[in-house]
Amino acid sequence: MDDLVPPRKADIAYETEQPVRYETDGPVAWIVMDRPKYNNAQNSQMTYALDDAFQRAVNDDGIKVIVLAGEGKHFSAGHDIGTPGRDVAKSFERRLLWADHINKPAAEMLYTREQEVYLGMCRRWRDAPKPTIAAVQGACVAGGLMLAWVCDLIVASEDAFFQDPVVRMGIPGVEYFAHAFELPPRIAKEFLLLGERMTAQRAEQFGMVNRIVTRETLKEEVQAMALKLAAQPRLGLWLTKQAVNHVEELRGKRTAMDAQYHMHHFAHAQGDLTTGNPLGGQDAKSMVAANKKQAGES
Repeated sequence: MDDLVPPRKADIAYETEQPVRYETDGPVAWIVMDRPKYNNAQNSQMTYALDDAFQRAVNDDGIKVIVLAGEGKHFSAGHDIGTPGRDVAKSFERRLLWADHINKPAAEMLYTREQEVYLGMCRRWRDAPKPTIAAVQGACVAGGLMLAWVCDLIVASEDAFFQDPVVRMGIPGVEYFAHAFELPPRIAKEFLLLGERMTAQRAEQFGMVNRIVTRETLKEEVQAMALKLAAQPRLGLWLTKQAVNHVEELRGKRTAMDAQYHMHHFAHAQGDLTTGNPLGGQDAKSMVAANKKQAGES
């Protein structure tokens, strides 16, 4: 489906009106992506619901730690590029200082939209003043990486894997371009250029994952970690988070993302000009098939 000729609003069919669950367990807020039928693919409906949940957790002084999780088999299969709830053409109440995208022509439409729903939202969540933990099981692919990477800590199940296969679309990685900060540069190149799955075990070797646990104990282990964090002084946690994030900024994280964002959208425009599709002629079905073939799955 072509992002530059988006579906009419009437064509959008949400399978749920609540794509994100908000739960609390003592001082811990659990923000749970809840589109298991589509492996928690992220449409705008989900993105704005995530933002609501993060804001709710930040506003509640009783919440000390935020956990981001995904319901079902997979943490997140990435951005929604093919479900009935794909809502590229829909307008939402914007949270950042960007214009609406739905009345913008050609490449300007995607460029405007993704400033908010992808790059802008992720930066907003990364800067939340409370510590965040991503609880990752199964697939953490493309847009799923962005959600895990904005969190301060990542706990993964033994069967978790990480992947950014969008070079297949002619695109140099997802919009929140943290690849070379999460991984050593040569490994980041391998991760992107080959687009292969990286196991949780290999990701842990490079410091991208903090701990690996069984799928059965993932929630229990994350809750225990969150309670340890919750026992620390609130301001101390916030200041420590700011200090480490500042080191990343001194290393150029924000400017690197800004530069790649323009490359990303040049790639979208090139794809549209050469294939009539800003995803380089790919769609959800072709990407899933290619990923399974690469992984040796039937």
